[in-house]
Amino acid sequence: MSTIASKIVPFGSGGRIIDTACRSLSVAASGLAALEARFAERDFSANFLRLVGVMMGVRGRVIVTGIGKSGIVARKMTATLTSTGTPAIFLHPADAGHGDLGMVTPDDVVLMLSHSGESTELGPIIQYCKRFAIPLLAMTARAHSTVAQAADICILMPDVQEACPNALAPTTSTTVQMAFGDSLAIALMEMRGFSADDFHKFHPNGRLGAQLVKVRELMATGQDVPMVREDASLLDATIEMTRARLGGTAIIDHHGHLIGAFTDGDLRRTVTGKQNLTESVGRFMTTTPQAVSPDELASEALHLMHERNIMLLFVCDKQRLVGALHMHDLLHAGVA
Repeated sequence: MSTIASKIVPFGSGGRIIDTACRSLSVAASGLAALEARFAERDFSANFLRLVGVMMGVRGRVIVTGIGKSGIVARKMTATLTSTGTPAIFLHPADAGHGDLGMVTPDDVVLMLSHSGESTELGPIIQYCKRFAIPLLAMTARAHSTVAQAADICILMPDVQEACPNALAPTTSTTVQMAFGDSLAIALMEMRGFSADDFHKFHPNGRLGAQLVKVRELMATGQDVPMVREDASLLDATIEMTRARLGGTAIIDHHGHLIGAFTDGDLRRTVTGKQNLTESVGRFMTTTPQAVSPDELASEALHLMHERNIMLLFVCDKQRLVGALHMHDLLHAGVA
């Protein structure tokens, strides 16, 4: 038995520990339910709409601030707002009075998080907002607190039960703050019409970026796309497939429209049948080739490949062949 386990066991059975964890989740869930219920209240919903309106209309940035656990939530809220189309920056209250208030301009708004609404570290920021007429938006659970009274718009959060058995450690209250921040960011995101394309611009790296890549960014184009006319010989099609090294070739008509495909598998079946290589490839092509649009998500193209058990897709813009996409290109780019 490990040292850590030996310290835990005397305080109760495993079942009791699991019960404690589940109780914490139940308390957190009740806090989220209380927050959702607030939106049914006229004053709360009206203030939320005002909050969204102010943040939609801000010419500068949303300055998000808070101290302690609320400060940690404020940092996360800042990151979510920024990545979903609302420019935001975190201001640490401890640094605000030592020069960082200079980052706040008349074009900005300040969003202040404080469960109690009485954190003394927030005082200089409140005074600065009042002095320079900078809109102060607040999230607090205390209607008569300093922060609530100073705010131009105050979101009165539900006064929830903390999961901590001593009712001291911020647990449920910060969960509710986090959830509200997400709901605010998503509301702003939808109001702005923030699309998957916009999201990709802000998340170009990592797995998330890979899932938002479009087919046009990964497909082969121009001379790298294997293609022959319907009346080309089997030998010509084989030479074209060998040149492009994609495991197949597109068959096009005189308009450049995709009308068929001829793959390595088709070639093997043709050779097995002892066909003359001077015969027209049109006789042996697949007449219903799989194709995608260049604006389709690469992840959707990969799903189609898995679903149809194929390695190569052709890319068409209004039936006209414009590219080719191999599964290896998708996997190399991190698309999954």
